[in-house]
Amino acid sequence: MKQKLLLFACLLIAGSSLMAQSTYQWKTASSGGYTYKYVTNDPTKSRFYTLKNGLTVVLSQNTKEPIIEYRMAVRAGSNTDPKTATGLAHYLEHLLFKGTDKFGTLNYAKEKPLLDKIEALYEQYHDTTDPVKRKEIYAQIDKTSGEASNYSIANEYDKMMKSIGGQSTNAHTWYEETVYNEDFPSNATDQFLALQAERFRNPVFRIFHTELEAVYEEKNRGLDNDTWKVEELSSAKLFPTHNYGQQTTIGTIEHLKNPSLVEIRKYYNKYYVPNNMILAFAGDLNPDEMIKKVDQSFAYMKAKPLELYNPAPEKPLTAIQKIDVYGPSAESVKISYRGYAESTSQSMLLDLISSILSNGKAGLIDINLKQQQKVQGAGAGYQQMKDYGVFYLYAQPKQGQSLEQAQQLLLDQIAILKKGNFDESLIKATVANSKLGLLEAFDKNSFRVEAITNEFILNRGVNWDKSLNGPDAMAKITKKQIVDFANQFFKENYVATYKHKGEDKSIAKVEKPAITPVNTNASETSDFAKNLYGMPVKPIAPKFLDYKKDLNFGKEGIADVITVQNKDNSIFNLTYKFDVGTWNSQLLPYAAQYLTFLSTDKYSAEDINKQFYNIACNYSFNVGNEVATISVSGLQENFDKAVNLVEHIFANCKPNEQALSDLKTRILKGRENSKLNKATILSGVTTYAQYGPNNPFNYNLSNDAVKNITSEQLLYIIHNINNYKHTITYYGPKTLGDFTADISKLHRLPKEFTPETPAKKFSYTSTNTNQVFFADYDMVQSEVRWLRNSGTYEPGLAAKVTLFNSYFGGGMGSIVFQTIRESKALAYSTFAVFSAPDKKDKEYAMVAYVGSQADKMNEAVKGMNELLNDLPKADKSFEVSKGNALNSIETNRITKEGIIAAYFADKKLGFDHDSRIDEYVGLKPLSFADIKTFHEQKVANKPYSYCIVASEKNVKMEDMQKFGTVTKLTLEQIFGY
Repeated sequence: MKQKLLLFACLLIAGSSLMAQSTYQWKTASSGGYTYKYVTNDPTKSRFYTLKNGLTVVLSQNTKEPIIEYRMAVRAGSNTDPKTATGLAHYLEHLLFKGTDKFGTLNYAKEKPLLDKIEALYEQYHDTTDPVKRKEIYAQIDKTSGEASNYSIANEYDKMMKSIGGQSTNAHTWYEETVYNEDFPSNATDQFLALQAERFRNPVFRIFHTELEAVYEEKNRGLDNDTWKVEELSSAKLFPTHNYGQQTTIGTIEHLKNPSLVEIRKYYNKYYVPNNMILAFAGDLNPDEMIKKVDQSFAYMKAKPLELYNPAPEKPLTAIQKIDVYGPSAESVKISYRGYAESTSQSMLLDLISSILSNGKAGLIDINLKQQQKVQGAGAGYQQMKDYGVFYLYAQPKQGQSLEQAQQLLLDQIAILKKGNFDESLIKATVANSKLGLLEAFDKNSFRVEAITNEFILNRGVNWDKSLNGPDAMAKITKKQIVDFANQFFKENYVATYKHKGEDKSIAKVEKPAITPVNTNASETSDFAKNLYGMPVKPIAPKFLDYKKDLNFGKEGIADVITVQNKDNSIFNLTYKFDVGTWNSQLLPYAAQYLTFLSTDKYSAEDINKQFYNIACNYSFNVGNEVATISVSGLQENFDKAVNLVEHIFANCKPNEQALSDLKTRILKGRENSKLNKATILSGVTTYAQYGPNNPFNYNLSNDAVKNITSEQLLYIIHNINNYKHTITYYGPKTLGDFTADISKLHRLPKEFTPETPAKKFSYTSTNTNQVFFADYDMVQSEVRWLRNSGTYEPGLAAKVTLFNSYFGGGMGSIVFQTIRESKALAYSTFAVFSAPDKKDKEYAMVAYVGSQADKMNEAVKGMNELLNDLPKADKSFEVSKGNALNSIETNRITKEGIIAAYFADKKLGFDHDSRIDEYVGLKPLSFADIKTFHEQKVANKPYSYCIVASEKNVKMEDMQKFGTVTKLTLEQIFGY
């Protein structure tokens, strides 16, 4: 459950003050007894309904797979939090997973008096300031919560969603929205609607104090996140009045410590009303049938008068404001300008300007800063909210560069924009790329419901026509309009936020209260859930791939060709797949990075980027450990141009010594920055535990070796890459024959392939005794990961691994999540999975994780170890997990280029057919006894490596020594440089 960042800055324009072209017009129609509105030529074919109670329902039919994506959104978030109780909307989001008076409870009549007592105690706690009395009240809350938990069923909502085939249960809260995410098989529509309607009928706020502790953990994770700190402090300066800057979604520490269930209930009753909500569905649905069922399910909701947040306008910013932020991560600078409301011409201009500055290829920042390597990294964007937007630029300084110097380089690009020193063709190219992005995105049901929900939050969906018309409206903007607007907008009216590397002395973490584990009653089932499980469902038959029929196999010269025809649109994706990677040549990834900055005998590096952007095509040279790929994608009408250009680049690129020198400096600076990233450090520690001192993570050139790389070495790789064995894959409109004829004219192949250098081999460690690998990092939290190598891949284990992971530790309804988070409140994030390798000669690994406050680490480790050694039995949870695993295969449809990816994945594991066939057959007879035996043989009572990243100031060495022999790793040992 996370805060949301708007995703549609470039793909879906957030409205426009310009009238939509006649192409997109609102119309009204009736069908199946219901009237709805729609927009002509809408690629999503969305129907917008308003039910009698004011509930907005949007249905978008897409029958390519038997799955439906769903979003329920409320136009209320942290903006509407009471100023005396910030974080309340986010609390409520968490609590709406806890059930009602009908589910999540064994006996609500007995549970309710205890819940009422807890609510009253929290009111006392809220109004009490004396520390001793507060501690006494909390002890009563803890005791009463334990009594109440005898009647509660933790995570029953998640179990029910899992039982009907849901795979993506989640939610998020942001400034002006709370959104609940689900997907479900189309055959489970009746079950799904019954559950969702009940969920919001009479929610009960049970298991509160442990869930509150999870929110504390989320807050503490934010304190360790320098990006969040930059965001919050910048917003506070940009919006000195508006709640965008004055209230954070997660809330203040003081308010987190003093929650009020009474205020949370008031908030729910005020804002969770049908005239303030939307239900969006996209997928395999019949609109006439679906709207009738939705209406019947949610007709009980009653509209209420509604008053949303309506702030006074912000005063104009008239001066530069500077902020200094400290933390352990790499340095950066961010420049933020206050933008305009959604659906304004100014917001459209700022969105377009963000692409003119930074589009990944041909923007001013891309060409002038990134291409010329004047900074470590940089970009720009526009983030749209309802009342205002935020236009931002950011940069990471390169070696020897100050934050102020990096900032000036960003401001220089604004100056260039204001002078009009950019090509007007950028506008046309931005529109073309935006249209291509929409063509790809609207094929995804998840994008459809996200876009529709976003529209509702910003303007109740009334501007859907203008949003669809956004790229065309943008195309009408002239260069003069952009320059005139830029000169009016970009003044000394910004916030400059400097992120320094250093200790943040302002951090005050949320302290851990004393919590007694509550009962989860994981084996129990409410009557509502029993009825839901018993509802009739028409089975969906799985559809497996037949590689001989679903793929087209051919040859182009000595290269194998594999194609899948795209019969839906004009998009193509071409890949040259080489069976070489970093393990074959440590210089290969450096060659791929160097290529970005090289010119040819015909084109400069800048011209190359501009050409790709102008034809709305992309190309990339990506290098993995064992595979390298050259990929080209875009519209088929530009296929020849794009492929010709790629072939020309690889054959004719020329050395650029200055670019190589700058690249080396940036690589070395990037290495320094990686050593400041706690997630990267944890990955390195885990790989060290898995393979030992010489491992894939630290298999790197030394810094001195990097400094000694020559252009000649890298160019030899680039110029000769096509001489190595590779497979050509294509997903696009052309048939195999037509494609082969085309590619034979464009792609140069040798008479025979050059043998590749044998790949570097790594040996797995044998975990014979408990060990601790520790890395010191300045943080509030502790990150603990368990690792044990568990034997070479066995095809016959796939079904057991899938079911074990689903039951034990792979989701919110799993045993691990229910115990570690729901019962014991030891972590915000936790999981445990038996991880399968991607290649038949590699090993499995048992991996578990807990991210918790440092002062909870010992309890968290103990709690996880108990589960690793003793698998609890919960019959209903097992039954649900098995059904979900089968349902996932039955409803999964692998299509498009996914067929090619599945073929290669199965081939690496030794399969000549769709491996899901074997897994599906293997799942059906499995019982809990089988999974129990698997757990005993593979997981329980084994020695483990504990990989810990935490601050030495917050965790004790003697505590870690109780887990096993401690090895404190240096950053050089972890990274190899």
